[in-house]
Amino acid sequence: MATPDEKYELITRRLQEVLGGDLIKAILAEGRQPKCYWGTAPTGRPHIGYFVPLTKLADFLHAGVEVTVLLADVHAFLDNLKAPLDLVAHRTKYYEYLLTAVLKSLGIPIASLRFVEGSSYQLTKEYNMDNYRLCATVTEHDAKKAGAEVVKQVESPLLSGLLYPGLQALDEQYLGCDFQFGGVDQRKIFTFAEQYLPKLGYAKRAHLMNEMVPGLAGGKMSASDPNSKIDFLDTPEAVRKKLKSAFCEEGKVEGNGVLAFVKAVLIPVNQLRLSRSPGEEQGLGDQRPLVGAGAPEGTVFSVEREEKFGGSSHYKTYAEVEADFESLKLHPKDLKTSVADCINRLLDPVRKAYEESEEWQKVAALAYPDPNAKPDKKKKKEKVYHPPPPGKGRNAQVVPEVPAAGPTDAENTVGAVSEALSKQSLETPAPAS
Repeated sequence: MATPDEKYELITRRLQEVLGGDLIKAILAEGRQPKCYWGTAPTGRPHIGYFVPLTKLADFLHAGVEVTVLLADVHAFLDNLKAPLDLVAHRTKYYEYLLTAVLKSLGIPIASLRFVEGSSYQLTKEYNMDNYRLCATVTEHDAKKAGAEVVKQVESPLLSGLLYPGLQALDEQYLGCDFQFGGVDQRKIFTFAEQYLPKLGYAKRAHLMNEMVPGLAGGKMSASDPNSKIDFLDTPEAVRKKLKSAFCEEGKVEGNGVLAFVKAVLIPVNQLRLSRSPGEEQGLGDQRPLVGAGAPEGTVFSVEREEKFGGSSHYKTYAEVEADFESLKLHPKDLKTSVADCINRLLDPVRKAYEESEEWQKVAALAYPDPNAKPDKKKKKEKVYHPPPPGKGRNAQVVPEVPAAGPTDAENTVGAVSEALSKQSLETPAPAS
């Protein structure tokens, strides 16, 4: 059984920054299980940069941390200007389908964590009252500063953007966590929470941050920029095409999104798979390390080449990969090819899960409708023929008038006889008595 120090090392390894680590150490020393929450706002389609935090969740679970995944639907509505509530609802379901499949592909036991939708508690009377209390305490300057790296920046900012940091701070209290986990771009929101939650009488939490993976074109990998990221459901051909055009200057490490992905995702995934005991390889798809055939034990990344081009290279640390790249022993083309192959092996079980789920596909169509799809043409109502009345209408013919029919000759004869008999009856004298 791991010691408190070993658990803390597992919880905090490969992180860019830790705020309040002593709080976590104290909980572990008491023999308690720390509680963590990681949140994501269901806006654009998730990209493979999500592998960074999701791989880290495996470390948390292995250390005995109770993990909550927050699907922040209310946050998505407040921040994403073009997402009405009904669209956010579909995207929330899409995120749950996708994140579940990705976690399973990483071999992470889903039963050990829970999914929570923000609207399930953020619309309650208690939460809203705390939000009002927070609004009465926070300055406009601090709210704007806290969300500067996360909230969408526009020329005429909306009030909703100022509410965002406060809601994220309150989530720590209402989800009952000991620490919140997120990207380093969340740092200002984390320090905002540390400053203001105690003013409401709530405990100060710890905050753990992973590094951000650069996009394929340089800069931050963003769900809203299709050229900077690879979608979890991209085809193998699309993955290879995007990697082929990715920024990867020979010998340059800084700002290299391909190298960064090797460091932040591929090597941690392989370390995770290497650390498992026989029989623990549970999850979607092939759970073997993503390394080349014949790789020595302990290999965490491979570059396969033909012998005439120098043969394959196998690495046991990221530092070795970086050193070869800087010294021009590892060519960008070979690096890109190897990374594309690894990514496709990671994505294969996710794609398969999507193809086998009709419900997921229906949700995807509602969550991210095709912007180029032509709207369905309205069907013309079928005309029902109603014939015009007699003598009316375009082709009606004029019918000559027929004089009213008088009595027939037979009728005249009968009438004359009746009249004569009547007269005779009146003129005949009565018989003598």
